[in-house]
Amino acid sequence: MRSRSTPRAAFCLALAVLAVSVYLTVVHFTSPRTLACARDGVVSCLQVTTSAQSEIAHVPVAVLGVLWALAMTAVCSPWAWRSGRHRIDVARVTLAVTGVAFVLWLIFAELFLVRAICLWCTVVHVLVFALFILIVRDAFPHAHEERGGARP
Repeated sequence: MRSRSTPRAAFCLALAVLAVSVYLTVVHFTSPRTLACARDGVVSCLQVTTSAQSEIAHVPVAVLGVLWALAMTAVCSPWAWRSGRHRIDVARVTLAVTGVAFVLWLIFAELFLVRAICLWCTVVHVLVFALFILIVRDAFPHAHEERGGARP
């Protein structure tokens, strides 16, 4: 049985990822120096958002974030949850897994390649992880329960 709050929470998280991703995209195309974040030391949004890792095949990672968030917002919309269509459920889980995999790569890039952390990016990472947890927990509600009373 699905929690009544899961669809609402997932939709709000997807909208939040979309909002931050749009902000990062606008700043990327206008002036990265106007990014509201520290610029020096370990926390340096400017260093992260202007690094070689901030683009993939000349496409800003922020734009990819907007595209992912738009798709996730669509499959997490109240209408999508109410549809009960298996394809939408599969798309939701697939997007959540893809999002977390990409976030793990981005965290690796920040820590080991760029050697700096972007606070705005970290907000997106946390939101994507939270969304992943909500969606996987909803898709596999009995995965955490013991099966048949026996432990492996």
